[in-house]
Amino acid sequence: MTEKQKTMRLRIIATFIIYIPLAVLQHMEVFASKDSLLWLFLYLIPYLLVGWDILYRAVRNIRNGQVFDENFLMTLATFGAFGVGEYSEGVAVMLFYQVGELFQSYAVNRSRQSITELMDICPEYANIEEDGVLKQVDPDDVSVGDIIVIKAGERIPLDGTVVFGESMVDTSALTGESVPRRVRTGDEIISGCVNGSGLLRVEVTKEFDDSTVAKILELVENASSKKAKVENFITKFARYYTPVVVIGAVILAVLPPLLLKQSWSEWVRRACTFLVISCPCALVISVPMSFFGGIGAASRKGVLVKGSNYLEALSQMDTIVFDKTGTLTKGEFKVSQLNPVSMKKEELLELAAYAECYSDHPISRSILEAYGKEPDRSRIEDNREIAGRGMEAVIDGRPVLAGNSKLMKENQISYESCPAPGTVVYLAADGKFAGSIVIQDGIKEQSFAAIRELKQVGVRHTVMLTGDRKEAGEAVAKELGLDEVYTQLLPEDKVAQVERLLAAQEKGRKLAFVGDGINDAPVLSRVDIGIAMGSMGSDAAIEAADVVLMDDDPSKIASIVRISRKTMGIVKQNIVFALGVKLIVLGMGAFGVANMWEAVFADVGVSVIAIINAMRALKAE
Repeated sequence: MTEKQKTMRLRIIATFIIYIPLAVLQHMEVFASKDSLLWLFLYLIPYLLVGWDILYRAVRNIRNGQVFDENFLMTLATFGAFGVGEYSEGVAVMLFYQVGELFQSYAVNRSRQSITELMDICPEYANIEEDGVLKQVDPDDVSVGDIIVIKAGERIPLDGTVVFGESMVDTSALTGESVPRRVRTGDEIISGCVNGSGLLRVEVTKEFDDSTVAKILELVENASSKKAKVENFITKFARYYTPVVVIGAVILAVLPPLLLKQSWSEWVRRACTFLVISCPCALVISVPMSFFGGIGAASRKGVLVKGSNYLEALSQMDTIVFDKTGTLTKGEFKVSQLNPVSMKKEELLELAAYAECYSDHPISRSILEAYGKEPDRSRIEDNREIAGRGMEAVIDGRPVLAGNSKLMKENQISYESCPAPGTVVYLAADGKFAGSIVIQDGIKEQSFAAIRELKQVGVRHTVMLTGDRKEAGEAVAKELGLDEVYTQLLPEDKVAQVERLLAAQEKGRKLAFVGDGINDAPVLSRVDIGIAMGSMGSDAAIEAADVVLMDDDPSKIASIVRISRKTMGIVKQNIVFALGVKLIVLGMGAFGVANMWEAVFADVGVSVIAIINAMRALKAE
């Protein structure tokens, strides 16, 4: 409980202690009716004790041009009650309004605390060793290249590479997974995780402002700025709704006495009741809180959603498009076949390794790994990468081509097509076909569950786009049970396919694309929802997409679709409940059926119930 909440609780208790005896004495008619000024003075004490801050905010907001808010409505309604001699009701309205505000404050703080605890990954210090002694410093003061020491049980403060030690690392704060990950010398390690068992020495690779933990915290803090359509609607609704009900209350207070010659005090009382009922607190607080809870529930599963607008879009997702490599497959390429034509296997592999040695593509790395030696780069006279085709190099004076079938055809090389499943790299030397290398990439175990569960939650259309050859792409698509697959695509071809799919979407339906957030950035920027495989906190992935899967597990997409739909269900429940109750009680108030007590329930009671309902979004699964 905050100090502000404790102070408010004391004010409410003190007001109750003063108000209840006053109400009892008035009911027993201890003082005569002619002593109304005395009753006014006595009731002003609890009224000002519990409501002075409401009055202050109302006056301040009026000065700033923000007239129509709940502070103004409460002030106007209670002043009206006092004006017609309803002192007890005036104090009761302010008192129970503040009780409701306190409950709302508890609920909102609890919601925020759940997410704060969940994202409590910000390190307080980093250990630097100086003259054999560990010194705690601010992570901001550590530079790239420094060696930090992380003891067992400590949170990893900065991204880096392990240079000494072996340990189990708890990544649950980032990935939602409870199973620790083993790290050893040479492994990359990211900030925000907890070192579980052994001592680690880590060479820092990123400054704190560029670290994974800093980017994630910035993402979570900024999530509330991207509002869903329904949130924007509620904001606009409240902007027009409040002035309308104030005008309605004025008409209700003035016209019947003037036109029908009825009691002014009765119609002013009805107008005050009308104002109390009309406060839009239930909608203004509970709707954003529902989305906040949904984002928190997704974060608990290791899925970062960049705003409530994306959470809303996920609930409407009908089509999902996957990249293949590293998304549905492991991205761990291994050479499985060497098919030489005019040379030995060793020479074929060597030529391929030399041609690919300047590329950082996973295919290139797998060939270099199979070669097992460091190429003598002095033998390479020229080397360039041809986008979407492969590599062109001059090795020992010999022109060498290593790439896909498009590269062979464009250079008019007569080659033997390889039907083996997997990615095939064709090689040519001196203008003649030299053979092929088959590289295979296994399907992630989670991919099977991902497609199955997406179908179960109602995603009707699953598509895969890949630059890989037809045989490899179709084999993966068939094994996973995908609806469509498009192969041998260049980056611009992927964009064209996605735009075609977007054009075919039904109105109100959304399309998501799942990729690695780096190579697929052009596609991610065009779709309704871009979902990136976070690669354990890849900077590019976090920045490129609308949703980030921190542990690269595609099966979690179905979980966030369920969370988004539950969140939207809660939002709709709150809107229908709040508006329904208010409209009914507004009608009752206008006809004199509802008094101030029903008005307090229609405002405070509905708000508290809506907020408690909104908190269910935090528990969404």
